Amino acid sequence: MDAAQALADLTEISSQIEAAVLFRGDGAVQGSTLAREEATAALVRGALELLEGASRFRSEDGAVVQIEASTPEGSVFVVRDGDRGIVATTAPQPTVGLVFYDLKSCLRGAAAEEPSEPAPEPKKPKRRGASAAAQEEGDAEA
Repeated sequence: MDAAQALADLTEISSQIEAAVLFRGDGAVQGSTLAREEATAALVRGALELLEGASRFRSEDGAVVQIEASTPEGSVFVVRDGDRGIVATTAPQPTVGLVFYDLKSCLRGAAAEEPSEPAPEPKKPKRRGASAAAQEEGDAEA
């Protein structure tokens, strides 16, 4: 499904999510529930800054793949999968595990529509000699 449909499904199934944006690692927006482009861009910038800031505190080389930041006014969730990500805002005290689950499902749904590498051409069947075809016919009659 495309990004718009994935976000529509997300907001339909998750009443806790107030706004959400699908984005690429370079900050390019793939889809948003926000009406204003400035708000969308600001949310993506904030998400990338959260991921970058959190990665500085890791003792391993692995990338941060999810983060939640909460305030008395609400929470911000960011989930990253490779070069794609999603950021969402919620009201105060969301069900954290459920929000992360819904965001990951949305990312998977949006990724299903993305073009992948072209499929390899199917191999042409090898031509069989007349004796092999005759042998198979004889086996089938027996």
